[in-house]
Amino acid sequence: MDPTQITSLLGDTGGHVLSFLEGLLRRWNLYQIGISLLALIIAIILGRNLRTRMRSWMRGLEGRPKWQLRWLLAIEKRLILIVWAVLLWVMYLVMHEMTWPSRSYLIAILAKIVTAWIAVELVVQLVKNRALRRLLRWGLWTYVTLYFFGAIEETADFLDTIAITFGSFRLSALAVLKALVVTGLLFTFARLISGQTSTQIRRNEDISPSMKELIIKGVQLALYGAAFFIGLKAVGFDLTGLAVLSGAIGVGLGFGLQKVVSNLVSGVIILLDKSIKPGDVISLGDTFGWINTLGARYASITTRDGKEYLIPNEDLITGQVVNWSHTNDFVRLDIYFGTSYGDDPHQVRKIAIEAAQRVDRVLTHKPPVCHIVGFGDSSVDYILRFWITDPTGGLTNVRGNVYLALWDAFKANDISIPFPQREVRVLDGSALTTKALD
Repeated sequence: MDPTQITSLLGDTGGHVLSFLEGLLRRWNLYQIGISLLALIIAIILGRNLRTRMRSWMRGLEGRPKWQLRWLLAIEKRLILIVWAVLLWVMYLVMHEMTWPSRSYLIAILAKIVTAWIAVELVVQLVKNRALRRLLRWGLWTYVTLYFFGAIEETADFLDTIAITFGSFRLSALAVLKALVVTGLLFTFARLISGQTSTQIRRNEDISPSMKELIIKGVQLALYGAAFFIGLKAVGFDLTGLAVLSGAIGVGLGFGLQKVVSNLVSGVIILLDKSIKPGDVISLGDTFGWINTLGARYASITTRDGKEYLIPNEDLITGQVVNWSHTNDFVRLDIYFGTSYGDDPHQVRKIAIEAAQRVDRVLTHKPPVCHIVGFGDSSVDYILRFWITDPTGGLTNVRGNVYLALWDAFKANDISIPFPQREVRVLDGSALTTKALD
């Protein structure tokens, strides 16, 4: 089979590829390929040596901003590629002056491609998500390689031939790729704008925390929704075809997504009525902690032991929630204790109040109070009430500190804390015996 027949079978794209491969087999082109490979070997040797020295130099850097260290680390990891690009440009300039331009054009193309790869590597460092950064890197590498080899149109034509037809609708691989690229860029811009907007909104002290979250969620929904639909429209997708999809989604909402919709609506209600907001300390059943974030589906609550509970928004609407900081930050705590009947209750109350006031976190401008609540079998029973303003710091620890202060104060003033005692009487005519257990 001769080259003409092969070209006719492969089509225009295959013919261009075959012509390109045939051109590489020419003598001077093989020389340029060999020179480029030699430059790569030298770059690997020099690059490894330079990386070792640069790594040692970077270990001695102190007090530098994180963004400088990040860029230095990115350059250190790509020193081999940088050295290879420098060697290719040097060899190209030398050969361009000493020989005909046609005998160095492959080296020039490769030098441009490697330089573009380095630029791509530096640009993608701005993307924090690792998976997205890797995808963006390979996509841009492929694009710049095809661009400098002049194969963009041929590749686009080849991708356009790979298509699926649904009636009058034709979906090609090229259209899908364009949709992914355009939508990805729009989503990236939407994310950047959303992040900046969220930061500005959270800094505004005139807006309540719950309203801040509602505005942020609304802005994010609007930006991401606009990015999605604009991306589809930009590649020529008929949005009227989404009518069937929206109908299917409506049926799904009616049957299987009641809980999801209920949580979404409950989240909006919570943000609007300001019943709870980020930073509030709440109790829900056995869960006690403070709210970190209010999401579209759930609220994130962190407890004192470091556990993070994701409470569905519906539970916060339908269940009984104790908000310790709803209208103000004042929280009253009660502790109970008893003293002996031989101790003066007036002195006990005075000593208990003074002991509580000496404990950190106990408010002094809302002074503690102590009252007698009953005469027990073995002790006079009291209740000590005091106030705090930082329930996020914990309740058990401040109660424990007050109990410890009471113990020290009672011990210093000879006030006893009785314990239950039982008296056993042996009636006349009864015999008290003991029996050894085997």
